[in-house]
Amino acid sequence: MKFNYKYSGKSSIDNGLSSTGVSFAPDVLREPTYFVGSLDKKLPFREAISALHSVVTADFNFQPKDNSEYLAWLKNQEDVWVAEATAQLPELKHQIGQLQAKLTSLRSKRDVITRPYYKSQKKYFKYLYTRDYAAWMVLDPVITVHPDQVFFECFSKDESVYGKLSCGYNVFNNINEFKCGTTNIDYSQELYNEFQKIRTYKDTDFKIDPKGFDVKTTGEDSYREIKIDLPDSWVRGFLQVSSAMTSDKIAFDLHPIDIANFISVLKRNKEKKGPRAIKYILKPGKPIIAVFEPWNMEVECLQSIYEGNEEKEIRVWGRRRIQLLERLLPITNKFTVHLLGTGMPSFYIAHLANDMYFTLGLSGWTANDWAQSTQLDLLAPRGQVPATTMQTVYLELRKDWFNTENDIAKSLNLDTQTVKQSLVTFTQAGKVIYDLKNQVYRIRELKREGIDIDSLRFSNETDKEAYKLMESGAVTHLKSNAQNDKIEITAEVANNYKTSVSINKDLKIVDGKCTCNHYYTNKMTKGPCEHILATRITFDKRN
Repeated sequence: MKFNYKYSGKSSIDNGLSSTGVSFAPDVLREPTYFVGSLDKKLPFREAISALHSVVTADFNFQPKDNSEYLAWLKNQEDVWVAEATAQLPELKHQIGQLQAKLTSLRSKRDVITRPYYKSQKKYFKYLYTRDYAAWMVLDPVITVHPDQVFFECFSKDESVYGKLSCGYNVFNNINEFKCGTTNIDYSQELYNEFQKIRTYKDTDFKIDPKGFDVKTTGEDSYREIKIDLPDSWVRGFLQVSSAMTSDKIAFDLHPIDIANFISVLKRNKEKKGPRAIKYILKPGKPIIAVFEPWNMEVECLQSIYEGNEEKEIRVWGRRRIQLLERLLPITNKFTVHLLGTGMPSFYIAHLANDMYFTLGLSGWTANDWAQSTQLDLLAPRGQVPATTMQTVYLELRKDWFNTENDIAKSLNLDTQTVKQSLVTFTQAGKVIYDLKNQVYRIRELKREGIDIDSLRFSNETDKEAYKLMESGAVTHLKSNAQNDKIEITAEVANNYKTSVSINKDLKIVDGKCTCNHYYTNKMTKGPCEHILATRITFDKRN
């Protein structure tokens, strides 16, 4: 997917003795979006924006040991071993010894000459990869300005971690002007380094520079235009996060000391075998217990009482990514944890000063990244809403830029489920995002171009294949049975695969089984297979 960026100058920070000016250069090819104000909560903002940088530069994939020096030695040693094995006569050994001595001398001279070059080259590429990732792939953060807040969004290098910093207008003083919208910002490593210089005794001006949109023909030379091939995974990751946020979740609060204890356990211990999971034990009215496997170390959260009605045990993987929250501990009042289920994504919301909060979204496990393996959008209701109705819902949401599904339904005199299906579809299209903390839908357009509503029928190949199975009549022997708050559906697909699906009152899949290889390998951790999804779609069509 090709994205064109055009920035007016470069993002910068002007540090003086008594004041600091923070200026982001926005993408001028987008609809004008700007914000001008001064920071009130300086240190919390500095720490939070730095934590966001930690997400951007994080890579929790396995890093193999650098064996290049050993392999080079091994290659040279092979010659010695071959010579020793083939040398039969004393005179040949003597000649070989002389040649080896000359060869060793030449190689030593070569190493002396080339060592500084290769050392500098290795140091340079390592620096670029670990410190200035934009030099490898330009993935500028997304920033959105709303009537009540400004929020930044980004992904980690391995695309398994989503970070979002939301700053309400209470975080700022003297807000001069703003215009709502979404844009990409130029955010370099140098800018991060300058953020570390923000101090409480300095007045800090904060702006997404509106001047970049005033210039039409003059000053064209000051623009910096970038054209890159942005991987589809980057966009898809945002869509999957939005879909995950709208899914059913189990929520509870943790005290900052609990997260500090979690990080302490992870730092003091290193697992050599699996399972590498945290098992949350949730009992109504009791302190939350976190069990760290495989050591089975229990951390009892004495200040965090579970307020739910049902006893739960949920295991989550990729736990070392929680360490990204460490810098936020001194400025966090509490953490709200949202769990989608065992082996499923999770969200940790840090409640910071005033109306500032930080959302950390973790995929099911590190290798199961948001972009490629998580297909949570397939769990959403598959009922189709007419394009005109969807457009009406979108325009109503855009009036105030954020709203709840119930208020939109009342305003348009529509069924709440119809509005919700429309909003969920828009989240999958990158037009809307769900605010997990405030529980509202917000306008956030990832792409400048408009989106063809009719093209949203299939979110991916699994969805497409499921509809083909349904339309071809491959789903047979369909039976359903309402049990308590769930509907149990069974069927046979393509005369080969037996399926069962559980749907809750919100018409979302909460469980499913199939006899196919995809389910045998992944269960539901990567979303339903096409057979489970086809069973559910066929049920929707007949009801």
